[in-house]
Amino acid sequence: MRLQVRYAGKINNQISVPGDKSISHRAVMLGALANGTTTVTNFLMGADCLSSIACFKKMGVEFGQPDKNTIIVKGNGLYGLREPDDVLDVGNSGTTIRLIMGILAGQSFFSTLTGDASIRKRPMGRVAQPLLKMGAVIDGRQGGSLAPLSIRGGHLKPIEFISPVASAQVKSAVILAGLYAGGQTEIREPYKSRDHTERMLAYLGADIQVNDNIVKIMSGSNLEGKPVEVPGDISSAAFFMVAAAAIPGSRLTIKRVGINPTRTGIIDVLRSMGTQIIIQNEEEVNGEPVGDICVLGSELKGTVIEGSLIPRLIDEIPVITVAAAAALGETIIRDAAELKVKESNRISAMTVELRKLGVNVDEFDDGMIIHGGGKLNGAICESHDDHRVAMSMAVAGLLAKGETVITNAECIDISFPGFAEILNSLTY
Repeated sequence: MRLQVRYAGKINNQISVPGDKSISHRAVMLGALANGTTTVTNFLMGADCLSSIACFKKMGVEFGQPDKNTIIVKGNGLYGLREPDDVLDVGNSGTTIRLIMGILAGQSFFSTLTGDASIRKRPMGRVAQPLLKMGAVIDGRQGGSLAPLSIRGGHLKPIEFISPVASAQVKSAVILAGLYAGGQTEIREPYKSRDHTERMLAYLGADIQVNDNIVKIMSGSNLEGKPVEVPGDISSAAFFMVAAAAIPGSRLTIKRVGINPTRTGIIDVLRSMGTQIIIQNEEEVNGEPVGDICVLGSELKGTVIEGSLIPRLIDEIPVITVAAAAALGETIIRDAAELKVKESNRISAMTVELRKLGVNVDEFDDGMIIHGGGKLNGAICESHDDHRVAMSMAVAGLLAKGETVITNAECIDISFPGFAEILNSLTY
């Protein structure tokens, strides 16, 4: 699929974005482990989240779908999953494979996990290592570092795990395994990563304690199914936030977006670049803060993005580089080596594609320097089979003179079905 985008003079609209991908995944998984029914509204019906559903169906969990954005998870309880009679295929979903590893580590049965070509290249050792210390038996390519992976779980013991990286996927896998360990498991991170797993577990009744970047989970908690409203995904909203922020005179309101503090790095960065952002109608739903985000466009200036800010916006960095291209001066991104092991090497991918539009970019091992303020010109760009690269280049197309074409853009449906329609509506 080719996505065609033309220069936008100004943005003035009010929109909504699909449900949060991270929370949708967790609603499936924790709903499956809960007693009773979990009804999930505003669920993201993207390919990644559907992969999570498919995996749990193979383990005996039943699902209903009363309407297009609602699912019903009929929980089997903490110890009610069944041994799958086939390989669990996660498709392109890194969240599915890493979180489900933690759950499978606690099961007394055998299972095998695989995914598409991208997943089979992505590092799994960082998750496997703490699970091995807890007592799971895990094997796979390169000593269990690459999928396909085989897991024989059960009889776990609690550990104190100091994670070398601030990664919600690594942390969540250990937390979920901790539900099955005989006692209290403790996880420490160098910085606090996104905390959707902790919030949903607490909401469903788990014995979990959180103190900044330290999490303690007690085994044996009985989770109880409850209604879950999934807020709009701030990672999806970020594309349109950048588009409005980078075009002076624009005004865009995005309704009912998740504003979890571990995810609002994009707001902090855009404000540091000179954007006025107003949060309205704040409330909390099932443990998650939600609000309307209003972005007022203006001339942007360069900034520095590094350190503890990186885990709070790791998925938004591709589109932040587009804001940086439109900004006056340099934007420096450091400490973002994690971008190299996403669906693509996002540092290299964004460097290559922005240069096609005429942006001056210096790439280095854990980040890049974007020399902004120049004129962008439309070009033919490649998605690198990465949904966030494809959508980021579509936003860049709104800022570039002429037409920009993104090839192989079908990967956008992984996280954001309907992206092109909303993009086209911005300038109506």
